Amino acid sequence: MTDNLEKARTVLVLGATGGIGSAVARGLSQRGWKVRALNRNVAKAAQKAPMYEWIEGDAMKQRDVRAAAEGVKLIVHAVNPPGYRNWGQLVLPMLDNTIAAAKAEGARILFPGTIYNFGPDAFPVLTEDSPQHPHTDKGMIRKEMELRLKAASDAGVGVIILRAGDFFGPDAANNWFSQALVKPGKPLSAVSYPGKKGIAHQWAYLPDVAETMIRLIERAEDLPAFSVYHMRGFVDDDGTKMVAAIARAAGLKNLPARAFPWWLVTLASPVVPLFRELRKMRYLWRQPLQMPNDRLLALLGEEPHTPIDEAVAKTLKSLGCLPQTVGYIEGGEALAPAKMAVSS
Repeated sequence: MTDNLEKARTVLVLGATGGIGSAVARGLSQRGWKVRALNRNVAKAAQKAPMYEWIEGDAMKQRDVRAAAEGVKLIVHAVNPPGYRNWGQLVLPMLDNTIAAAKAEGARILFPGTIYNFGPDAFPVLTEDSPQHPHTDKGMIRKEMELRLKAASDAGVGVIILRAGDFFGPDAANNWFSQALVKPGKPLSAVSYPGKKGIAHQWAYLPDVAETMIRLIERAEDLPAFSVYHMRGFVDDDGTKMVAAIARAAGLKNLPARAFPWWLVTLASPVVPLFRELRKMRYLWRQPLQMPNDRLLALLGEEPHTPIDEAVAKTLKSLGCLPQTVGYIEGGEALAPAKMAVSS
């Protein structure tokens, strides 16, 4: 009985050092789960999170994933290639390895979805069942990932997918917030915004995404074999709300919002593959976007939601963009210059 209970509360997290993987692993550990994590450099990873059971291995190797998944009932697939190099060639084999391990162990898969698998024809309102007609390479791969997960669920593997808007938050790398809006490690002097005033955009605070995933896991036995949910997150309904929140976080009354240099992306697209993909994703900023969370609310009753000022302040602090004289006032509605320094 004890062995069965331990197995039911043991999770393998692939990508436990990444943004969403680390947040989910931390939350599950705090709830009493035994967290097992696969990493190619166990010694380094264990220094940051010694409370997990670290197993040395590579998510690209099926035998490593199978061995790490032995005895687990849940696999969190939040892994990406280091530095996102060769992303298109590696992500599908890694997912196939997770699916094979889940089939062998009778485990459920938790997968963080994105909006990239939707094309412009699905906008402005994305539901869980909106048609997926992506027109970017990344979007087509994302669609294929979900198709493979659906096939796995038809073969008896439980799957939970949570889709959300653009990520931001502490430890959330490779996102529009940290790579376009602000410059990590530098004080705020302006915000570079990819969209236009009047165009709604949807954001997702990473800790809220992780908490929502954990609550779905806790209701897993009530879910269908293939479960897909959308988060509402933070809706910037006119394309100015996020910039305003950043300004409040920095204690700045006037923070210039400059246009993102799409012209440079276009100019460099023929020779820079990343810019070529970014150019194709421009539609995400040219059309309003909202993701209703009715299905999620029907199940959970509420969606975890951190006040936007608090979420932005913690994100900017983690990126090294806030001076030491600016801090979040707990319980307040905004951020303002504080007399005390914010601890690092």
